[in-house]
Amino acid sequence: MLKTGAQIVAECLLEQGVDTVFGYPGGAVLNIYDALYEYQDRIRHVLTAHEQGAAHAADGYARATGKTGVVIATSGPGATNLVTGIATAYMDSVPLVAITGNVATDLLGRDSFQEVDITGITMPVTKHNFIVKNVADLAPVLRKAFRIAGSGRPGPVLVDIPKDVTADRWEYEPCRPVSALQPQLPDEAGLEQAVQMISAARRPLLYAGGGVIASGASQQLTEFAEKIQCPVCTSLMGLGGFAGNHPLFVGMVGMHGAYETGKAVDECDLLIVAGARFSDRVAGDRKRFGSGARILQLDIDEAEVDKNVAVTHALVGDLKQLLQALKQRVPQAEHKQWLARIAAWRDSWPKQEKQGQNTPSVTHILRTLRGLTGEYDIIATDVGQHQMWTAQTYRFLHPRTLLTSGGLGTMGYGLGAAIGAQVAFPDKRVALVTGDGSFHMNLNELVTLSSYRLPVVIVLLNNTVLGMVRQWQKLFYERRFSQTDPHRQTDFVALAHAFGLEGMCITQDSQVEPALRWAFDSRRPVILDFRISPDDNVLPMIPPGGTTEQMITQMD
Repeated sequence: MLKTGAQIVAECLLEQGVDTVFGYPGGAVLNIYDALYEYQDRIRHVLTAHEQGAAHAADGYARATGKTGVVIATSGPGATNLVTGIATAYMDSVPLVAITGNVATDLLGRDSFQEVDITGITMPVTKHNFIVKNVADLAPVLRKAFRIAGSGRPGPVLVDIPKDVTADRWEYEPCRPVSALQPQLPDEAGLEQAVQMISAARRPLLYAGGGVIASGASQQLTEFAEKIQCPVCTSLMGLGGFAGNHPLFVGMVGMHGAYETGKAVDECDLLIVAGARFSDRVAGDRKRFGSGARILQLDIDEAEVDKNVAVTHALVGDLKQLLQALKQRVPQAEHKQWLARIAAWRDSWPKQEKQGQNTPSVTHILRTLRGLTGEYDIIATDVGQHQMWTAQTYRFLHPRTLLTSGGLGTMGYGLGAAIGAQVAFPDKRVALVTGDGSFHMNLNELVTLSSYRLPVVIVLLNNTVLGMVRQWQKLFYERRFSQTDPHRQTDFVALAHAFGLEGMCITQDSQVEPALRWAFDSRRPVILDFRISPDDNVLPMIPPGGTTEQMITQMD
């Protein structure tokens, strides 16, 4: 079938099972958008207000569904506006295909209008990228892009297509998607060494990261932990990979992790690390993190082994396969004394339930939110104090129910991600927990919520300051609050109305539950402006590069 390059793009998307794309049109992608008009009954396009919002929406769609997200942008500033979203996906191993237009091939390298070397710009933040200069190569490259994005350790791939390539014609031949090759299991000797380490442990601890979710290995992780009766902690990206209400769940590990989790890392004699990378926000002092334990690392990416923390032994492969193989080989075990010891630590550290005066309690807001949402509903967050409060307080029971930027820490990520999740699952409740600092960054995407009538509930924890940076200034800069109290006068209820949304301001604890119930029952996009205290802090906190012994549990 003779088709234009633009039609080939659409046909390849259908081949890969894509039914939804996010993007923003422009001159260099006009041919692609003309094809999308032709294919609109099979490919839904969601138009955002800005290309960054489109990238985050495709990312949120991918995280929520497990599919590869797709975003389309024009050349020049359209393409560069994707970069933050692509980098966000790269740092959190999210499968994403970004399709950008470019000037015609005979204009490349001539500083043409809206020309930019987007493949050069994105090289450090993609698994791979391509520029297609011949229409004959277009279908093979797109197929390869999807295969790379979704195989092994997932990640973003960019395909840059000059405008004349989308207009040229070529014989298109349909092709079924090629299944990603599954890595082979390690040899039996490697598995046996791991089994011996596990069997010899008296105080084992499982540390699970986002790789558990990416590989679909949550069930295997649970079954393995239950067989050896091993406590489990997760990184921020691993939340939901192991049920937050499971008796073996210890909590989140790291800078804002639970006290008992940090103590368990310090006192364990075997640390089993599944799909986690020992981020600096987890392993503050890398030389002392788990230093009293032997470390067994399980990961699909060999580059992660010994990268941040030296390990005793590693198994490289698909986590689902590795955990299943280990479960079959290890003997049943019990660690009652070890679990009791962790429980005692949990009861011993001081907790601050209410910090600000005469303002809604953050803990109360988030616990109420948890009570009004189902276990498969989706929470997106931006980055900052609200993100850590959500991680600490909201109990995630299933994978792909928390969408948050971990590696890059992208303020402004959450609204786009919530849009992607709500588009993917129109019948689920989707809430965005954000702070006023993050929310100001991409609030232009409120128009997308309104235009598509997406019933996302925005839980705005509004302390009128840049809370996390201000907290660091309290602790480490002698309260020199430089540029963290911006004195913004934004009326978020009026803003909601301006965009065609509903809005409400909440100033007391007694208003929290009625407001949240009203918002969810309305089935409309809603902004709930919770006026919290600027002196509410995220605790506990381990200072950068610190250890559990330096954990801060009280602040003014």
